[in-house]
Amino acid sequence: MKEKEIKKLGRPVNENSVRQQKLKLINELKEQGVEIKRGRPINKESDRQKRLELKGKVKLGRKVNPNSERQKRLNELEMKRNSGVEIKRGRPKMVKEEVEGA
Repeated sequence: MKEKEIKKLGRPVNENSVRQQKLKLINELKEQGVEIKRGRPINKESDRQKRLELKGKVKLGRKVNPNSERQKRLNELEMKRNSGVEIKRGRPKMVKEEVEGA
């Protein structure tokens, strides 16, 4: 049985190129267990980072008016749920009258 020689497809790799040197260095550092930072560095003093830090701790957006019709309705539904009343969702089914004699 003859073994076929496998031919590499694509563009040949230049081992001395800057990119290949960089990739080789990154692989060596990974093997040594050194953490490699990727992407754009984060500026801790930026406004966006300050906003993200507050996210979840501070309520954002418009304040809720507890006296609005919607909030009253939502509170009423919540009280019904807590008391154990079954709440049907959606529009009630229309009752059709049956006509006798066809």
